[in-house]
Amino acid sequence: MAKEDWSVPLGLIILDGKEIGPGLSEHELAAIEDYWAFRFPPDLREMLQVALPLMPPFPDWRGYRTSQVCDLMEWPVDGICYDVEHDDFWLDAWGRRPLALEDAITVAKANLKLAPKLIPIYGHRYLPAEPCESGNPVFSVYQTDVIYYGANLRDYILTEFGDLSWEQAVAKVSKRIPFWADLADS
Repeated sequence: MAKEDWSVPLGLIILDGKEIGPGLSEHELAAIEDYWAFRFPPDLREMLQVALPLMPPFPDWRGYRTSQVCDLMEWPVDGICYDVEHDDFWLDAWGRRPLALEDAITVAKANLKLAPKLIPIYGHRYLPAEPCESGNPVFSVYQTDVIYYGANLRDYILTEFGDLSWEQAVAKVSKRIPFWADLADS
């Protein structure tokens, strides 16, 4: 497979006033993957090897154990649990909702562990770790408000930082990611 040309999308990030640092090494990527128990899909891995976007709300992957990255990694599950607690959110697929809130949160978290892990890209924009292949859609995740934000990583970057409209970026979504696509489609 040919390497993606990341110069245009990464250049757009620079033009938007964000800093770009040197890319991550194989050793750094492996340490992050081992620590967080996921594998970077090839397109995100390749982009992060070319250059590392810096400054929040980009994740500080070189400081992958920091509270900033930890908060971003926990954001999707914490947001859904917030809606379970405060907005009576519950999926039929989780079975009958327990009466005790603590039990409902436990069941929700157990079911969320079965969903593909989301990798933070920028703020509350996430790329699914599974399937571990290029071309996964990017989701905007704010509690249970989940929408597509790009058919793939490149389209997402062109939407967030370039001149590709959101409508154009999501019109080509073809991959269905278990659980997350169901929330986005609901």
